[in-house]
Amino acid sequence: MNQFTSVNDVQDIGQLVKDALALKENPYAHQHLGKNKTLGLVFLNPSLRTRLSAQKAALNLGMNVMVMNMDKEGWALETQDGVVMNGTTVEHIREAAAVMGQYCDVLGLRSFPKLLNRDEDYNEDFFNKFIKYCKVPVVSLESATRHPLQSLADLVTIKETWKAGGKPKVVLAWAPHIKALPQAVPNSFAEWMCKAQEEGMLDFTIAQPKGYELSEDFTPGANITYNLDEALAGADYIYVKNWSSYKEYGKVLTYPEGWMLNNDKLKETNDAKVMHCLPVRRDLELSSEILDGPNSLVIHEAGNRLWAAQAVLKQMLEKL
Repeated sequence: MNQFTSVNDVQDIGQLVKDALALKENPYAHQHLGKNKTLGLVFLNPSLRTRLSAQKAALNLGMNVMVMNMDKEGWALETQDGVVMNGTTVEHIREAAAVMGQYCDVLGLRSFPKLLNRDEDYNEDFFNKFIKYCKVPVVSLESATRHPLQSLADLVTIKETWKAGGKPKVVLAWAPHIKALPQAVPNSFAEWMCKAQEEGMLDFTIAQPKGYELSEDFTPGANITYNLDEALAGADYIYVKNWSSYKEYGKVLTYPEGWMLNNDKLKETNDAKVMHCLPVRRDLELSSEILDGPNSLVIHEAGNRLWAAQAVLKQMLEKL
């Protein structure tokens, strides 16, 4: 694996999930792979789980780790070519990424969308240029359109906790929020679940109010409904997440009441386990009674971020 930016970079998602669970059982078995290798983690936006899990994963594999918070510690980057840099930007991405590649064997990068121009965000210009100029393997720590490490951890969690026979019904359920959030997490979750559904691992449904449809590029084969109660019927896993409109890009649209999941709605399910990528706004996105109750997997899921990151880094190190 030379880069990890989406499910399309993974040859066998089932095997990658198995690798993550094997590493959970034996975290230090492959420390020789990372000896004298350095992981650079580059953040243009805040992080808690992504930073700590990636850093710990690298240490488990014997790697050195360097962290750069570009929004606080680095120069303002110029990403456009052919411009005279006489404004606020100080360093061009061509030099910055290239230099980081000189110091690190693998780089992780995190950057959020501006939610102002859909074409600009969805062409992933920043990520693509960074990969081009650094010339080392790159792990996405979240981009404008995807969060693949989160989605891998989500699939690991479902695989690990599903004990019944047959295929679980997995539901991605839109939830309220007070501000516009990116589509990166739901895009990525949908993309991974659609791939898992294609391989016979689960059945996948998306429930959202009208106007909150994700790009069809991320939802091939998904059952899509505007009725949350319909989606919850018989659900085994509910992935709760807010996102802003893709059609009316970056906007928070009006929606009917009843989209926050609580214990009453949980009664409509097959005693479903509830997931969220965190951070979560209690009693706005998701009720405290669920978060503090027996159906919540949010901490377990966050713990699996470590093994997802370690599985990806292990595959990259095996190619170096």
